Amino acid sequence: MLGLPPKALIAMIHVPALPGTPRGRLKPRAIVAQVRAEARVLVKAGFDAILIENMHDVPYVMGRQDPAVTACMTACALAVREEAPGLPLGVQILACGHHEALAVAHAAGATFIRVENFTFAHIADEGLMPTAEAGPLLRYRRAIDAAGVHLLCDVKKKHASHAITADITLPQACQACEFFGASGLVVTGQHTGDPASTDDLAEACTATGLPVFVGSGATAGNIAGMLAHADGVIVGSSIKRGGRWDAGPDPRRCAALVAAGKSARSSPAGRVAARRRG
Repeated sequence: MLGLPPKALIAMIHVPALPGTPRGRLKPRAIVAQVRAEARVLVKAGFDAILIENMHDVPYVMGRQDPAVTACMTACALAVREEAPGLPLGVQILACGHHEALAVAHAAGATFIRVENFTFAHIADEGLMPTAEAGPLLRYRRAIDAAGVHLLCDVKKKHASHAITADITLPQACQACEFFGASGLVVTGQHTGDPASTDDLAEACTATGLPVFVGSGATAGNIAGMLAHADGVIVGSSIKRGGRWDAGPDPRRCAALVAAGKSARSSPAGRVAARRRG
């Protein structure tokens, strides 16, 4: 399953603001050093995989990304690969930097990328995302011989209005992603840190045969309920100092979430759910 274990615990590294972005202050070497340090904390805590994302680059530029962003994200991905050689690695470049993320993942030997608008259009806080990425992205993946990089695709993603596709249900959106060649699905709440609805998770899990991941709001307190439905969680905010996405990882919070997640998936209910989805 995407090179990930059942009920995978995926930790997010929010890469410091990159050169040329409004909040960018650090030199590339310092950025990579901070990413390395965070990766070591996550490895020690026992996470199953790591996902890097340039969330500090606000406000985001839609579509084509500055070459400096791609270059620095590649350096960060290679640094994480060195610190965590045995863990699957994912890459996300905001906003809609899917081609760049795929190139970074291919160069760094990463396992997957996260895709914001694989199917359908929607209105994000960055602006209108009018084009489904599936067609161009899959052709680019073929062109650079990166078939080993999986596509983990958001469905009715957070920080967006889906009024344009209000007549498309969540299961229908999931089915469209499966039809267009997604490797897995991501279900989120409305905003960063908001828990995904268990009803949405249940609907997504029954709509297709694809693995489904929680993309926001996982905590040590609710992860058992999430893993009763989903195939894994992507967690960022709750493992940071003070529960803030823009802070560094808190070893105690990391350890607590990993312990809760591993306890949930080793329970009889967790094992049954893993067999059912696996």
